[in-house]
Amino acid sequence: MARTDRLMRLMDVLRRLPAPVTSARLAEETGVSRRQLYRDIATLRAGGALIDGAAGLGYTLTEDPALPPQSFSQLEIEALRLAVDALGRIGDAELTGAAHDALARIIATLPERQSRQALHAITRSFTSGPDRAPPSVDLAAIRQACWDEMALEIDYTDLKGAATRRVIWPLGLSYSEQTLMLLAHCRLRMDYRVFHVNRIGALHQTGHSFRPRRVALVRDYAATRRISPPDPCGTGG
Repeated sequence: MARTDRLMRLMDVLRRLPAPVTSARLAEETGVSRRQLYRDIATLRAGGALIDGAAGLGYTLTEDPALPPQSFSQLEIEALRLAVDALGRIGDAELTGAAHDALARIIATLPERQSRQALHAITRSFTSGPDRAPPSVDLAAIRQACWDEMALEIDYTDLKGAATRRVIWPLGLSYSEQTLMLLAHCRLRMDYRVFHVNRIGALHQTGHSFRPRRVALVRDYAATRRISPPDPCGTGG
């Protein structure tokens, strides 16, 4: 492998893997010996890369705007273009707009050849609009509550027509072409529930935080699904 390609691969691995990355993992991912890896890290540091760490401790890359932008293969560019185009089907205009803005910034930083590849991608996704009606509640408020780990009070009507008001700890949104679901810990049932977002009639901020519980709750939910998945809320929950 050419030296330049090897160094670019090392930078990509440092960006992609959770830090700190051990020298053994870096050597495996880049296909070089430990000795060569240490030389490559020294070369990157000499070129201005901010790489913290040492052998036995692992390495962490701190991004520096003075460094050349990361590179993408042509297939990676095609995948990004296709994924952003396909977002139009989920009916979340704010999320779709954010994705297009992010892709535009990525394309603007690419070398000229790769920028042309992004603008003339061969794989595209065309759609006339979302496959479902947009939700009546504010998705931005739900996203913010998930990020901030803040409880919400919602008015909810299940698939049998029963209406309830309950406090939930929102954990994450799940999109598909037909449905938009909200995973939450329901404080009424004291268990996990999956709510149909289009069945939420209203939502209100409670001002109560459940931080730092979200990550642990999502992890626990994933573990319980492997044993006995909870029914989606809307079928009697």
